[in-house]
Amino acid sequence: MAQQWDMKTFMKGASILTISAIIVKLLGAVYRVPFQNLVGDKGFYIYQQVYPFIGIFIVWTSYGFAVAVSKLLAGSTSRGEAKAMMRVAFTYLLLLSVAFFALLTIFAPFFARSMGDVELVPLLRAGAYIVLLMPALAVLKGSFQSEGRMVPVAVSGVGEQVFRVTVILIGTWIAVRSGASLYVAGEVAMWGAVVGEGAGVIILALYFRNTFKGPLEKVDTWRVVKELTVVSLGVSASSLILLLFQLVDSFTIYNILLSNGFAADAAMVMKGVYDRGQPLVQMGILIASTLALAIVPLIAHHSAKKAGRGALPFIQLTFRTAFLFGWAAAAGLALVLPYVNEMLFETRDGSVALIIFSLQILWLSLILPLTAMLQGAGKVKVPTLLLIGGLVIKIFANQLLVPLWNVTGAAIAGNIGFAVIAFGLLLYFKTVWPIRLAPTRFYGWVIVATTLMISVVLPWMLIADGFLFDQLPGRIEATLIALTSVSVGAVVFLFVIMKSRIMAEKEWFLLPFGKRLATLQLRLTKRKGE
Repeated sequence: MAQQWDMKTFMKGASILTISAIIVKLLGAVYRVPFQNLVGDKGFYIYQQVYPFIGIFIVWTSYGFAVAVSKLLAGSTSRGEAKAMMRVAFTYLLLLSVAFFALLTIFAPFFARSMGDVELVPLLRAGAYIVLLMPALAVLKGSFQSEGRMVPVAVSGVGEQVFRVTVILIGTWIAVRSGASLYVAGEVAMWGAVVGEGAGVIILALYFRNTFKGPLEKVDTWRVVKELTVVSLGVSASSLILLLFQLVDSFTIYNILLSNGFAADAAMVMKGVYDRGQPLVQMGILIASTLALAIVPLIAHHSAKKAGRGALPFIQLTFRTAFLFGWAAAAGLALVLPYVNEMLFETRDGSVALIIFSLQILWLSLILPLTAMLQGAGKVKVPTLLLIGGLVIKIFANQLLVPLWNVTGAAIAGNIGFAVIAFGLLLYFKTVWPIRLAPTRFYGWVIVATTLMISVVLPWMLIADGFLFDQLPGRIEATLIALTSVSVGAVVFLFVIMKSRIMAEKEWFLLPFGKRLATLQLRLTKRKGE
């Protein structure tokens, strides 16, 4: 039901969701590291082949549909209308879930054969059960969000991920220790995702307590279904794109490697090594994802204002922050990747492909907030078309480049697809807001900071690898070099950025956890009398 919230309540809710989203995304990326360590590259390949199937439906429903439901309910005029809309939304999503469950269960052998590995059938069928929980999860989330009650949504999200990660890791450890096959371990991981979603539904149900009471009112069912579909797909498109790129890789890389003459086990291991890039990119885009959640509500709020500059300062801040940290994360990770690779995944295998893969962080750091800002302005169609266009380019680029350069070709194809989307979004963004997103001085100082970071970190890595830590066991040496290099690089990069003041102190304050950075910048620049 429509409500009026003051800015304090609005920002408190956004902050709660932002913090919970950081925890959820961090857990979602980090658990893949111990999982890979338990099952190896072949086991990781098995899991990553199947995960995009259920991941796409999870994101579309639990995120996209939840936002669509909250938007519908927030615009309702009475509790009876809101209750009727919830019933329509639940019924529609239930029909979709049952249809997708049947599709994935019945056609699991077809999908597995299309991916070149018939042993993936049990994993696909286990993962299919997760979609049956989506109707309740999405509708409950949406109802709480429509009322501005973000605590249940946040608690549910974190609880769901904690249960999921715990069951996956403990279950996989038991499966591996008992001598079960890697496919069985992968199936256990799929069931862990089902348990996690079930926990999320139970937590929301405990909070719900019959929020909407009273008689049903008549609503236009077709209008509700249409709005749910359009809004959910538009809102979740940017979050889905990474999973859709993974799905393309699931259907193409392994098959092409086999056709290139690789033995089945070797092709599986190579694909598993390539999949190491997924958690690295997820961690790298954490700031961009956070920006999309934290600053975009501010943009939506200020866009409605008639007086003042409105949303423009927030738009420029969002772009500059996304570019700054996306660039730093991509460049920094590429620089230290061989050591990070060994630190997290035991070997340096595939480091060249993973260096190229990690550059996707920059494009995604721009795509996520740009898409979210355009959605906040009601611009959904063009961004969605651009995302589809980038996906088509990824499909063709994989077919062209993987036969030439194996998984390195797939990494290049991903960068091409994401780059096209990012540049397309920027061009379209300029037609919506014909403003200068950042001055030339900003880009100049970013390049200076990056150059200095490389000039300090590269010699340090050579000295550490050749003299300081060379007597230590390989993985311990890699860990020390990676952690010290990341720390030194971050300090150098931030020092230059803060001394240049291309981000004002008041701008740091608007960012999540930016208070300390603002205080540090004030200390570094106080001699200028500013």
